[in-house]
Amino acid sequence: MARPFTPKIVTANALLEGDVIYLSETGTWVRALSDAALFDTQDNAEERLAFAAKDGFAVGAYLVDAVAGENGPEPTHFREDFRRTGPSNHNHGKQAEL
Repeated sequence: MARPFTPKIVTANALLEGDVIYLSETGTWVRALSDAALFDTQDNAEERLAFAAKDGFAVGAYLVDAVAGENGPEPTHFREDFRRTGPSNHNHGKQAEL
């Protein structure tokens, strides 16, 4: 029996900087998870993933399970929650802003 569909976001890494990025509603890459588009059907999510995979700005695009939160999508897995905070070896990138 197939697992029921859960909403998804598209994530990848910026090719030059390596930062975690997310696909927005307009098809642009954003660095804040709160600005990511939440796709509510499998077809829509896979279509946007195919679009993202052709983009020369991003590498390693994939779908992530997410839920709608007060401030935008929230990941359902701890790996993605950890990834959104940026590099963990030094305070740079997203962590430097804190």
